[in-house]
Amino acid sequence: MRRLLIATTNPDKLREIRAILGHLPLQMLTLKDFAPVPEPDEKGTTFIENARLKARYYDQCLDGMEGERPLTVAEDSGLEIDALEGDPGVLSARFLRPDASYPERFAEIDRRLATLPAAKRRARFVCAVTVVKNGAIVFETTGTVEGEIADTPKGSGGFGYDPIFYYPPYGRTLAEVSDDEKRRVAHRGEAFRRLGTWLERGM
Repeated sequence: MRRLLIATTNPDKLREIRAILGHLPLQMLTLKDFAPVPEPDEKGTTFIENARLKARYYDQCLDGMEGERPLTVAEDSGLEIDALEGDPGVLSARFLRPDASYPERFAEIDRRLATLPAAKRRARFVCAVTVVKNGAIVFETTGTVEGEIADTPKGSGGFGYDPIFYYPPYGRTLAEVSDDEKRRVAHRGEAFRRLGTWLERGM
């Protein structure tokens, strides 16, 4: 059975990824299955740069392990708002400051967009995925979902910026839809379904 190290400590992301890849004959490992290591410095200026950085870093941490080492998959994702020149972008998880709450981040985004018309509230979620084995990149992809920033946060589902991301085809934010509805259209669902297809072809 092929082993896959999902290199994230975010439990919400892990839950989504497991749901997307769960039909495959994989042994999905997490960072908790290995000795703790410091998190890498995410100094990339794009999502794909950070995904590559993290995948290579955690793959290198497997050096010396016995047996066949797993594939290491890392993702970097976030929210881009056109009127804010792509912010918060790669800093989405650290927007304002690393320990800021999402309601604080929502309020700051609303403040910056308050004087702009609805047409200027276009935004997208982006998820870049990189797979590394033995130091080499063996697969990459990027998923996106287009939408706009809602006037007010709505919904109790999802996580992160989902309550302010309005998805026009659904007429709701991604925090107002079911987990299955979200995975069907969202950035992480798109990217990891492509990964799943690639993995199936190699099995």
